[in-house]
Amino acid sequence: MATKTPDFTKTMTEMMSAFPMDMSAMNDAFKSSAAMGEKMSKVMLDAAEKSTEISSKWTKDTIAKLADVTAVKSEPTDYTKSMTDFASAQAEMAAETMAAFAEVAKKVQMETVELMMAAGKEATEEATAAVKKATAEVTTAAKKAAAK
Repeated sequence: MATKTPDFTKTMTEMMSAFPMDMSAMNDAFKSSAAMGEKMSKVMLDAAEKSTEISSKWTKDTIAKLADVTAVKSEPTDYTKSMTDFASAQAEMAAETMAAFAEVAKKVQMETVELMMAAGKEATEEATAAVKKATAEVTTAAKKAAAK
């Protein structure tokens, strides 16, 4: 006694067509994600550029101050004074540079929070619209299926 396995292909096809998938939601999600990535990349690249400028300025200023230290002095005490002046200038430049880096970090943090808040709001709005649309489609499909 051989039994034949039922073919559910037709049943599955009818069921899937009764509950259609809207791929535009997937496309919109991908586009939103790509746009968010672009905005975040811009924030990070701007921060990297500003950080590089700050580092470069600090390096140039340090080299300029070192030129004074390495110059020949007429008195031995002038070398001590030159080193003391250099150390003092370095401490001041370090404080200024760290403050500049902190400003860049603060700006990145603020912009990131703004982007995340905007993305969260947009995602909530998109999800609400998608749920409403899906509910309407399923209700329509269920009514059609019940009418058959």
